[in-house]
Amino acid sequence: MSDRITALLTRRRATLFTVAVLLCLPPFYLDAFWLRIGLFAMAAAIGATGLALLSGTAGQLSLGHAFFLAVGAYGYTWLAGDPGPGLPTALAVPLAVLMAGLAGGLFSPVAGRVKGIYLGIATLALLFLGHHVLLTAESVTGGFNGRSVPPLSLGGFTFDAGDELTVLGVPFGAEERLWFLGLALFAVTWFTARGLLRSRPGRALAALRDSETAAAVMGVDVARHRSAAFVVSSMYAGLAGVLLALAFRRVVPDYFSLVLSVDYLAMIVIGGLGSVAGATAGAVFVTALPLLMTRYAEQLPLVAAPGSAEGAVGPTEAARYLYGAAIVLVLLYAPDGLHGLARRSRDRLRRRRTPIPDPASAVPSPPPPAAAARPKEHTL
Repeated sequence: MSDRITALLTRRRATLFTVAVLLCLPPFYLDAFWLRIGLFAMAAAIGATGLALLSGTAGQLSLGHAFFLAVGAYGYTWLAGDPGPGLPTALAVPLAVLMAGLAGGLFSPVAGRVKGIYLGIATLALLFLGHHVLLTAESVTGGFNGRSVPPLSLGGFTFDAGDELTVLGVPFGAEERLWFLGLALFAVTWFTARGLLRSRPGRALAALRDSETAAAVMGVDVARHRSAAFVVSSMYAGLAGVLLALAFRRVVPDYFSLVLSVDYLAMIVIGGLGSVAGATAGAVFVTALPLLMTRYAEQLPLVAAPGSAEGAVGPTEAARYLYGAAIVLVLLYAPDGLHGLARRSRDRLRRRRTPIPDPASAVPSPPPPAAAARPKEHTL
């Protein structure tokens, strides 16, 4: 048994190493368009992982996820920019994540006492309030036109195209440099989230999702774990907001709207609730689909190129129709999402590869040896 476990762990490590190497190759072969898609998908995967922990694991509904992304994006821009404290960008990143966590902590008493659709309505109010602040606090947010995002600098290395950099004969601009930053942040998110799900707090959140009464009987502090899940989810969203701001290079209030929150809900539903891999798959699908349809709109039927005649379906609207239909299909035929579908397919392949022994050719096992005869004891 120990040899089998060792072989399984070795196979998993080899798979992780292979995936890591493959993810490091795109900057050397793909152009800026595909790298931007990858950056947006990685940022979305980080935010979707946080929402999966909150909604899929803790069973809490949130429609205000875009607010915490905005806190992270604008927090970094203000902390590292002018007007603002002008802090080093390497320090502004963790502080922006902590600001998002603080915002989630201020709202956590509500999340600890309210659940279901009522919590969704409460977070919706938080989203509208945040959007109003982004439009009116012009000295911090820049108002309707937004603000330019200072590039991140770590140890003298800047993640922009300001200075020339060539690696293996390939010029590295902003997208190529940010690709590896996004990979590092996504890897941290992936392993911390999976570790949290497998830890005691993660099992408590899963018990809380299944039955609050049973969880309370087992000694789980319901309000405290709900609040903690909301704070952790907010911090993940703040980190996603920082990466989005660095990728966009400019933040505007209209991006962080209710539509973005609904997109994140679509990500975790399509990918699979409560799964880090499912949240990642859903994030890639929902993020990449409208961008791909915009680029190839002229080759797609029933889809008009941006800026064409009125009445035609644009690529963004067509993409929303498609992943809206995907949500319906997932809810009807695969309630556990793409992750569950992939898991079932993998199990079927394993069963097909495993040879079934032929009963006719099976060698009968010898009968068990008869028990040794013992003399009968005399009774008085």
